[in-house]
Amino acid sequence: ASSRPQKTTCSVHDLNCKTIEKKIRKKIEHSWKGILKVCKEKDISNVGEIPVSDFLDIAGKFNLNLSEGEINQITTKYDFKENGRFAYYDFLQSCILFLKPQETLLLKRVIIQKPQKPLSPGPQTTSFFSAMLRIQPKILHCWRPMKRTFKSHDETHSGLLNVSDFRQVLHDYNIDLTEEELFNILEYYDKTLTSKISYNDFLRAFIQ
Repeated sequence: ASSRPQKTTCSVHDLNCKTIEKKIRKKIEHSWKGILKVCKEKDISNVGEIPVSDFLDIAGKFNLNLSEGEINQITTKYDFKENGRFAYYDFLQSCILFLKPQETLLLKRVIIQKPQKPLSPGPQTTSFFSAMLRIQPKILHCWRPMKRTFKSHDETHSGLLNVSDFRQVLHDYNIDLTEEELFNILEYYDKTLTSKISYNDFLRAFIQ
């Protein structure tokens, strides 16, 4: 990721792609496991990329209903190396979860506070995706009061909660994680094993 060119402005092309991704988000949410499975089968070298032609087949197979122009927009955006290959992991992440920093537009209201330290995430595994997607509908329904509850447990105002408090807050909102789900979420948000998790980083994955 560090070798990719950094974009300093939000281009019209990027905005168009965001519109397209929003349009197909519901379909991706329902079929992302199947899409990811097919992509991995075609990604023999396990590099997170497949030929653009393979993505065209996948888009048709899973009825994403993209026009030729929309396909061109998407494949251009995710052909990071400009070599005719499609970065499917980045595409799925962008459509489903907001795991990467979003470019802030002029006058756009930031509804989730940025952390004091930039997130240095751990691995984004299929199990992590699955756990985050399972709880996504409930999080979207109650994230505002949940954010206030997180802050009430954060006595030092550090933006961090220990794992037990984090899990308890989720439980208070009828979101119960299995041990495996908790492990995969912690593996992503607590890569350095501090036993603390940034609740703003966690909520930002669902809310932008």
